[in-house]
Amino acid sequence: MSTREHWNDVYAKKEPTSVSWHRTHLEQSLTWVQQLELPRTAHIVDIGGGASTFVDDLLDQGFESVSVADISAQALEHSKRRLGPRTGQVRWVVGDVTEPLFPDDSVDLWHDRAVFHFLTSPSQQDAYRAQVSRCVRPGGVVIIATFAPDGPERCSGLQVARYAPQEIAAAMGPGFELLQEAAEEHSTPKGSPQAFAYALLRRLPT
Repeated sequence: MSTREHWNDVYAKKEPTSVSWHRTHLEQSLTWVQQLELPRTAHIVDIGGGASTFVDDLLDQGFESVSVADISAQALEHSKRRLGPRTGQVRWVVGDVTEPLFPDDSVDLWHDRAVFHFLTSPSQQDAYRAQVSRCVRPGGVVIIATFAPDGPERCSGLQVARYAPQEIAAAMGPGFELLQEAAEEHSTPKGSPQAFAYALLRRLPT
């Protein structure tokens, strides 16, 4: 089964609120978005946003240029149904994050909660880094959240890579500086704790 088929199957069989990574609001990400004081015209992309409510909260805050990208069209359909008449305010992108999804230097904020840790091979990680470096404008910011070193080793039946915030920054390379880091204990819908690591990065001028 391909990666696309895997995630389409997950979202065809499960409600978004029942998957282990579901969180009603992404509080840490939203805190950083508020601190950054981005203009409401800033282009924000939610990588692997699928059925996440992050897009809802961004629209509630008045952001006018939000894109949600996911490899699973099935996942995006959940968000479209949830947003209803607000669906047209969002750019929906079905695609693999290791391939070109957005124009060069077109992204002001790249947000990824729990996609990067599924990329376990060096070639996948290199391709991801290349896309972040290409898409995010110089001075733009990146939020990446992964399982922490003491977090789960697998998710949705797939192996994951685990990182501390400094390791996330190192994985992104010298073109990015680490601005802030955070730890989060996520509670799954069944009440199991999962340790997450968050890194807030800025793309340096070239």
